[in-house]
Amino acid sequence: MHNRRHAQTGQRVTLNTHRWWRDAVIYQVYVRSFLDSTGDGIGDLAGVRAGMPYLKKLGVDGIWLSPFYPSPQHDHGYDVADYCDVDPLFGDLAEFDLLMTDARRLGVKVLLDIVPNHCSSEHPWFREALAAEPGSAARARFHFADGRGPDGAEPPNNWHAMFGGPAWSRVTEADGNPGQWYLNMFTSEQPDLNWRNPEVGAHFDQVLRLWLDRGVDGFRIDVAAGLFKHPDLPDSPDPEADARTRDSVNPLAWNRPEVHDVWRHWRSVCEEYTARDGRDRLLVGEVSVPTAREHAQYVRPDELHQAFFFDLLSAPWNADAFRKVISEAMQDIAGTGSTVTWVLNNHDQVRTVTRYGELGTEGSGLGTARARAAALLMLALPGAAYIYQGEELGLPEVVDLPDEVLTDPIFRRTGSRARIRDGCRVPLPWSGHASPFGFTSGADSAKPWLPQPAYFAEYATDRALADTRSFWHLYRDGLQLRAGLPQLGEGALRWLEAPPGVLAFVRGDGVVCAVNFGTAPTPAPVSGTPLLSSGPCPAGVLPGSTAAWWISDCTNP
Repeated sequence: MHNRRHAQTGQRVTLNTHRWWRDAVIYQVYVRSFLDSTGDGIGDLAGVRAGMPYLKKLGVDGIWLSPFYPSPQHDHGYDVADYCDVDPLFGDLAEFDLLMTDARRLGVKVLLDIVPNHCSSEHPWFREALAAEPGSAARARFHFADGRGPDGAEPPNNWHAMFGGPAWSRVTEADGNPGQWYLNMFTSEQPDLNWRNPEVGAHFDQVLRLWLDRGVDGFRIDVAAGLFKHPDLPDSPDPEADARTRDSVNPLAWNRPEVHDVWRHWRSVCEEYTARDGRDRLLVGEVSVPTAREHAQYVRPDELHQAFFFDLLSAPWNADAFRKVISEAMQDIAGTGSTVTWVLNNHDQVRTVTRYGELGTEGSGLGTARARAAALLMLALPGAAYIYQGEELGLPEVVDLPDEVLTDPIFRRTGSRARIRDGCRVPLPWSGHASPFGFTSGADSAKPWLPQPAYFAEYATDRALADTRSFWHLYRDGLQLRAGLPQLGEGALRWLEAPPGVLAFVRGDGVVCAVNFGTAPTPAPVSGTPLLSSGPCPAGVLPGSTAAWWISDCTNP
C-alpha cells in the first residue's frame, strides 16, 4: 500500500501497490527533434537532459528514447550499426549515464528503443556477410538467397518492402559478378536478420543486458511482430500489401508463431533483473496485427508486458468507431491480465490536430478541439498511455515541407509525399518568435535539421506554459488528476446511455468520461461542473467536439 495526495481535495488516499507500468504515462522523445545542445541543428542526449525538468513538470512517468545508437541515419537511427554504443551525433556513453542519473533523481523511468528485426547495412555482421561466400556462416545471420530466372537475375520471391519497391537487393560478389540477393523488408540499407540463427538471439541477449546493467527501465521493441519469416520464403498472393497499407500485412513475413518464444525469453531476462532489486523492467512492443485478439497473444503473462494498441490511433472521428475499438481492446487485451497501451500520436503518423481537422492547413479549429477531446478520452481509459513529443503543445502536422528537405526513406524510394513522416518530426519550438525557436543553442544562423514553419511560434513551450488554456495545461491537468484519483489507469469500464454521437462511460472508481463527437451541444451524462474538460463546459451541457470528466455515484461496473 502507498499514499497519494488527491489532486482536488488535498487529502491522502490509500492505493494498492501495483506494477508501475500498468497505468504509466510515457512520453516519446524523438531525440533528434527534441532539443539540440551543440548547435548542429540536431537534438541530442544532453538536450534530453536539459528538457527533463520540463517533462517532470508535465507529469509523465517516464520517457521512451528513439534510437541513438551508431547509425548511418538512412532511417534516422532505425538502421543500427552498433547496438551497444551512442552515435557521436547524439553524445556518448558518459552522457547517457548522466541522463540516467538525472532521470533517477527526478523519478522518471527510461525506456530504450530496440530494433531486432533488421540492422544497418554498415553493421559489422553485414559487412562480413558481403565479403563472405554464399552459404557461409556470416551470410546465415541474414536472409541471403539465390535469384530466380536466367543467371539469377530475378529476386528470390515477389515480396515488396514496407517502404516501397522490392524487398530484395542483389550483391556483387568478390569476383565482381552479380551474386545472391538479401532480404530487406524496409530499405536496402536495413537487411533483415535471420532469427532462426541462434547467433542472432545470443547477440541481443548481450545487448539487453548491457543496457539493463546501465540502469534502463525497459525497452520499446520495434517491429515486434516481425523477426521470423516463412522458412521457405514462398511467393505472396498479395506482394504489394505491405507497401500499399504501410503495415505488417504479409503473413509470410510478419506475425509468425516462432516470435512468441523470443518474447518469452526476453521477459525472463527482465524478470531476472526485477528479482534482483524489485524494480520492474518493462517490455512494450510495436505490434501491428489484424485483430485485437491476435494483439492479445503478445501480452500473455509470460510474454511482453504491453504492446501498443494502434486501433485508437487509426480510428475515424466517430463515436461508434471509438466505442468498437475500446470495447475490443478491453475485452481481448485486458482479459490477458495486461493493460491496454493507448496511443494517439507517434513518429510515424499524422498528428491528431491535422488528422482530425482539415489536412493541408496548420490545424483547423475543429481539428484542435477534437484533438483536445481525444487526449482527455485517452487519459481516462484504463491502462497505460503514450504521448508523442509536441502532442502536449497541440502541434499540427507540417504538410508543406519542400521536396528538397525531405529525409524520409519512403519519399526517397517512392517519390510520393502521400505517406511521408517528416511532417510530424519537425523539431520542437521552445521559445522566441522565429526559427530555431530555442531548439538549438548555436548561433542565430543555426538551422534545425528540418525547417520549422513560422507559425510554430504560436506553439512554443514558453507560451504554452504561460497560457492556462493551452494544450499543455490540459495535458498537465489530466495527468495530475490521473495520478491523484485512485488507480485511474486500472480497472474496467461500463458504457452509459448517451445521445447519438456521444460516447460516455463510467469507471469502477466512479470517474465518468464523456465525449461529444458531434458539433452541437447535448445534455451532459452527469449533473454538476466537471472535474476537467477539453473546452468550456457549463454544468449539465456537453458542447460539441468536447470531452469532460466527472465523479459520479454510478454503480461500479
